[in-house]
Amino acid sequence: MRRRWRILIGFAVVVIALLAINTVVLDSETKPAEITAENGRIVELDSVDLQLVEMPATDPVPRGEGAPIVLLHCYACSLHWWDRFVPLINENHRVVAIDLIGFGGSQKPKSGYAIDQQARAVSEAMNGLGLRGAVVVGHSMGGDVATAVAEGASELVSRVALIGTPSESGQAKLPFLSDLIYTPVIGEAVWRLRPDFAIRDAYESAFAPGFDYEAAFSNPNQVVEDNRAMTYTSFDRAEAESLQFSDAGTIAARITAVGVPLLAIFGSEDQVVDAAAAAQSFEAVPGAEVRIFDGVGHSPNVEAPADTAESLLRFAGAGSPGGANLEPGVAGADDSAAETG
Repeated sequence: MRRRWRILIGFAVVVIALLAINTVVLDSETKPAEITAENGRIVELDSVDLQLVEMPATDPVPRGEGAPIVLLHCYACSLHWWDRFVPLINENHRVVAIDLIGFGGSQKPKSGYAIDQQARAVSEAMNGLGLRGAVVVGHSMGGDVATAVAEGASELVSRVALIGTPSESGQAKLPFLSDLIYTPVIGEAVWRLRPDFAIRDAYESAFAPGFDYEAAFSNPNQVVEDNRAMTYTSFDRAEAESLQFSDAGTIAARITAVGVPLLAIFGSEDQVVDAAAAAQSFEAVPGAEVRIFDGVGHSPNVEAPADTAESLLRFAGAGSPGGANLEPGVAGADDSAAETG
């Protein structure tokens, strides 16, 4: 009996030691920036290196290009979540899609994932590209960063569009299956062992129930590649920092204080954000346009790119994908696909 206990205790000690080593290794892991997108390039900033893709306007109207558009992806995603969206908006716009710190092809440092730090990096990249008066579009956590860019560098931002971004943390729940993966020590072990099928299952919540998201990407394995591109630190800290940012001041209050025009888009079948509650919060922002797309989930830019692009172009004041020119903020008669909140 004593020998059995000694074996069990010895086994437990080995397991604990391995968990501790795994935790130290994963918590200190970093990755350099690398090009992972066609036409992608790395911009070397003061504190971090970011991957971005820049697309010039393909057919600007004679009176000149519309405002540049900057696209910021969601948590645990990459700039590839805009791949099929960009061709719908860059006829008259210069478009720049950026991988945020810790995601896609951008650098994954040990620290520096606070939303304000993300925003400073985006602002520095925009300055380097000569972008002024841009329409900054953020999907989910990217909306937090877009808001922080407007707060810290208002000369760079003419308008902010939020897609699936809650105003406060209480309006959202974790987009993964359980809190277990965020638990210290245990979380790192789960991260190390996660199989591809579990990753795919976890990302289902980023879309409407039953939506075939693999078919919506040019690469059907996109979510797995995005997930495995992260380090555990970027995965864990980015989510925590996003919650802290909205806890420190609601997105609606921040946008109101900045005074920048706002478009907020949600899907009625969002499994991550309480779309109705979030929409109500943003309706309190003076002059805000709020749209809820019926039958769409947390990622309208992926699930309903044409409707999302049309709303964005109307908001930007440069016309619809069909080329009709509209005044900023004026909805056209063909907005029937969206319910205005």
